[in-house]
Amino acid sequence: MSKTSLIGFAVCGVFALTALTLEAADPQVLLKTNKGDITIALFQDKAPISVKNFLSYADEKFFDGTIFHRVIKGFMVQGGGMTADMHEKSAKPPIKNEAANGLKNKRGTLAMARTPEIDSATCQFFINLVDNSFLDHQSNDPEKFGYAVFGKVVAGMDVVDAIAGVPTGSKGGHQDVPREPVTILSVTRLESQ
Repeated sequence: MSKTSLIGFAVCGVFALTALTLEAADPQVLLKTNKGDITIALFQDKAPISVKNFLSYADEKFFDGTIFHRVIKGFMVQGGGMTADMHEKSAKPPIKNEAANGLKNKRGTLAMARTPEIDSATCQFFINLVDNSFLDHQSNDPEKFGYAVFGKVVAGMDVVDAIAGVPTGSKGGHQDVPREPVTILSVTRLESQ
């Protein structure tokens, strides 16, 4: 949705008004966790498939009650697909990998988690705790294709850092699992200002 603003300018001594259409801001979501709130801007223009996919899961309340099941300090926190008992929720079909969109895996960015297969991302995502350039798209080689960045934390990075600092261990055949669940309570769209 575009926003309109009025800009005044002088023409031959007469003050005139004209309407300019401004690009709509990136959609934002509020990710509520039991550790605090995280506000995320989604890069709709650069990663339309990933953003549409993420918002569809959010709108269906799929993320509610899932956990950050993989937490590696100095690297990233991953969530969006597992329950506290380490049960993997049934996801929709995988989406196309948009890692070649020019966005980088910098601190605070969100990217789609996937298997070694390029186009295998479904519901799980991760938040980069540091600049992880080795996760960026380098070539179309499956080992260098990269992970698609589709959003960025714009408020609540202190909450992400707090999540990164929780004690972890092994659970249900998985490593780096928080000993006490870090739960995603809800992911909801924020209305445009």
